Amino acid sequence: MIAVTAGELSPLVTGLIYCSVIQACQRAYAVGRAHEWTNALEKWCADQPQLVSFTGACLVHRAEIMLIKGAWSSAVEEARRACERLSQVPNARGAAAALYQQAEVHRLRGEFAAAERAYRTASEGGCDPQPGLALLRLAQGRTEAAAAAIRRVADANDDRFQRARLLPAQVEILLAAKDVPGARRACRELQEIAAGLDSEMLRGMAAHARGAVELAEGHAAAASLSLRRAYELWEKIESPYEVARIRVLTGLTCRAAGDDEGAALEWRAARTVFGQLGATPDVDRVDALIRGAQQERSCALTPRELQVLRLIASGKTNKAIANELRLSAKTIDRHVSNIFGKIDV
Repeated sequence: MIAVTAGELSPLVTGLIYCSVIQACQRAYAVGRAHEWTNALEKWCADQPQLVSFTGACLVHRAEIMLIKGAWSSAVEEARRACERLSQVPNARGAAAALYQQAEVHRLRGEFAAAERAYRTASEGGCDPQPGLALLRLAQGRTEAAAAAIRRVADANDDRFQRARLLPAQVEILLAAKDVPGARRACRELQEIAAGLDSEMLRGMAAHARGAVELAEGHAAAASLSLRRAYELWEKIESPYEVARIRVLTGLTCRAAGDDEGAALEWRAARTVFGQLGATPDVDRVDALIRGAQQERSCALTPRELQVLRLIASGKTNKAIANELRLSAKTIDRHVSNIFGKIDV
């Protein structure tokens, strides 16, 4: 790259080296470096309009980074432009990679039909549609199909860098499928890979997965620590979507600890980000969590109702309870009616 930046090489060799370095950075999850070199490649491409293949590849790399950074509309536009340029070369595999990035944005926005078409077309062009297609199946409620797909592709891949790309999705899908031991194994492997690479993104992925597994296992306190670490790493990377996803899980740890107010704060903050990004499925999930928490609070027995319920359980009649608590029989009758309504008896 010293020779490239010094202008010592021919345009063709310069373009090849740019792409090789960016691919190496992305393969090793060095997002910051990939971002810097992609910006440099974009400026170089502007002066090399005749090298259509390199400008198309540059747009694919930019789309992937924009997706991570939360600029989803720009990511779709860059991926669309990449498809147009790479179809001129032609470069089917490069165009397929651009289609995969479009499919990812469609999936995250809840545009499932468009995502399905893009994943399939990318696959026809030679780009592996996983783990995006498996995550699409999960979002569609087809959990068993998602689990089968992610297990198959993970079992067929022994490259640790490629497995690191699959493992976060595998953890998420297996947890949804109630396969907590399988999710724990995938999480452990991801942690081992992250320990061997100097990558904030990979460490953030591993901490996120660990927190999700710990929460599923009922270890809310441990999950809270893991998720805090994941939050710090993803915030440093400046990935708003991943930060918001972590806040949703953090809200669940708050609820498990009895901190309903803390849970509500986390969920509402996450919902704001999801709304800004246009992540409709995530907005719906957070809304369901908030509604569920509100319903739980509205169904909770008051201290007086608990007192009445305990006396009922001891065998006392409504009249006896009224005498003991020095309340009217009508008041006790009303408490009993409210109790039965709240506990659905």
